[in-house]
Amino acid sequence: MRPLTERDIRTSFVNCSKGEVKRLNLPKDFTDSPWEDLDFLGWRDPGAPERAYLVAERDGGLVGVALRATSGASRAFTSRSMCSLCLTTHTSGGVTLMTARRTGEAGRQGNSVGQYLCTDLGCSLYVRGKKQAAGDGITDESLTPAEKVARTRANLLTFLDKVTG
Repeated sequence: MRPLTERDIRTSFVNCSKGEVKRLNLPKDFTDSPWEDLDFLGWRDPGAPERAYLVAERDGGLVGVALRATSGASRAFTSRSMCSLCLTTHTSGGVTLMTARRTGEAGRQGNSVGQYLCTDLGCSLYVRGKKQAAGDGITDESLTPAEKVARTRANLLTFLDKVTG
């Protein structure tokens, strides 16, 4: 992913109002992000833990999506959940159901799309082996790292299509 500016991020959002975009808190260290290892920039709002944001490149532009994280009870350490983007398995709350309001008329009617995502939105780093999930969330697969990255990107684009479609 190419390095982003604050303006890039704020103008990319497609499923929230201009006021919501103005009020959202950017990650404190986003300028120091490992851009070459990211398929998308994702973060949780430090001022509002139930809010999360995701910005990705799509069709030569940027698409930003505001997310709401469920605040369900934490599961036991031995319970495992899998992220639907990167397919990393996590224990003890490492995966959260996040919903995104759809764009257009569907969104105005209150329709949303839900997806189980890594709670910290670190999918790009997990799939590249730059970050380890608690409890060794790597599944033994025959795919190469490049194929895992391609699969994660395809899953991401499918999710974005559901939000914007």
